[in-house]
Amino acid sequence: MKSTIVELSPAYFAMVMATGIVSIASDLTGFEFLARPLLWLNVGFYTVLWALNLGRVCFFPRHFLADLTDHTRGAGYFTAVAGTCILGNQFVVLMEAQHLGALLLVLGVVLWILLIYAVLTAFTIRPVKPSLGDGITGGWLVATVSTQSVSVLSGRLASHFASYEPAVLFFSLCMFLIGSMLYLIVITLIFYRFMFFPLKPQEFEPLYWISMGAAAITTLAGTILAFNGHGSQLLQPIVPFILGSTIWFWAFATWWIPLLVLLEVWRHVVHRVKLSYTPQYWSLVFPLGMYTTCTVHLSKVMGWDALLVIPNYFIYAALFAWSITALGLVKSLCQSLLVASFRPDQNRKG
Repeated sequence: MKSTIVELSPAYFAMVMATGIVSIASDLTGFEFLARPLLWLNVGFYTVLWALNLGRVCFFPRHFLADLTDHTRGAGYFTAVAGTCILGNQFVVLMEAQHLGALLLVLGVVLWILLIYAVLTAFTIRPVKPSLGDGITGGWLVATVSTQSVSVLSGRLASHFASYEPAVLFFSLCMFLIGSMLYLIVITLIFYRFMFFPLKPQEFEPLYWISMGAAAITTLAGTILAFNGHGSQLLQPIVPFILGSTIWFWAFATWWIPLLVLLEVWRHVVHRVKLSYTPQYWSLVFPLGMYTTCTVHLSKVMGWDALLVIPNYFIYAALFAWSITALGLVKSLCQSLLVASFRPDQNRKG
């Protein structure tokens, strides 16, 4: 147990992100019978991960702070924000439990404020920094994902806040714009890293799929704002801007998919890098579920049903990826338990 807590990846809340969005995508594409079980499974994931992370903060603060200031691991903490808000979206969409969604929104906003400034300040003032080629990863884009997850949930819940609805919608809009700007900044660095620095097959990690997932959740945030805009005096004048930006991000998310698939072929087929479970694979599942979800919403906001052809097939990729990754997690846990049970016998023999 001690080693599990010490070595816990800061990005493990990506499991909650992935499970939550696949649950919502299932509900939108005719797999409602999977949506509720995935919701309750996600509640379990969320609870366990919070227990492990709180144990890490309390008993191993040095490891927690070391990760917080690490350029390759620190951004992983943003998954706690995104996981919290996506779980809130599950409660709102699947159970119409707005009160639970509102509680998770408040927690998500608090976490976002604490983490966005703590992580970026730690990176900025760190005296010794890695080069761009060594320091930048796809995980940096979780900063965008976490910001847009707050925008999505606040947009969904705006009407729940009654007289405060205009303020909540304005907050949702601001988070959408901040997340969009963060995406443009980080994706430029990632593209520069791809084009002008050597990239070994082992270095092309599943985290880079967030390049697509961050654009997809930005699309989802935009569609939620566009839906709200028709009944809001605040948003109505800028609905064309929001919708245009949303389509632009969806197009860019779509553009990423073939490139990422080709790089996976290059990694696993050409260079035969073995597939083995790591928590990073949840960061590959999340974009597939998010792209499915955002495309359904974009189809509705545009009033163009032809676009639904994409999510009706893409959901199978999301469900397959989730299932394989979940099996990898179960196998990894079983192996850890076997090793843990075998060690005492070895010690007794010694």
